[in-house]
Amino acid sequence: MIVRDLNKILQDEQQRVVSDAQWTSVRMLLAGDGMGFSFHITMLEAGSEHTFEYKHHFESVYCMEGRGSITDIATGETHPIRPGMMYALNLHDRHIVRAEEKLVMACCFNPPVTGTEVHREDGSYAPAEELREA
Repeated sequence: MIVRDLNKILQDEQQRVVSDAQWTSVRMLLAGDGMGFSFHITMLEAGSEHTFEYKHHFESVYCMEGRGSITDIATGETHPIRPGMMYALNLHDRHIVRAEEKLVMACCFNPPVTGTEVHREDGSYAPAEELREA
């Protein structure tokens, strides 16, 4: 059984926290945990806008707190994000997330991230094979 405390990780386990001025991602489960997916709590600052395209990962996101929107760049369709809403990027969709209020979201990635990933210029994470070769 794996048991982890978000608050303890934020206090004591900074290697599991990846952030910049606009967002923070707390990696609660990583590839090394052997679950077949990674699980993150991600916080996006109010007023921020983020363009992502996970070319090598699928992601599912559940909003726990805050308000914002997600736009599918391919179609131009925009959907609200609010507590209780979920979206899944099942086609490696290039998208824009806008945080009207601070967003707190639970995210799952498949394949799981290792914990060392950072967003590349195109908004993606490197594939796992590329990280292993580095």
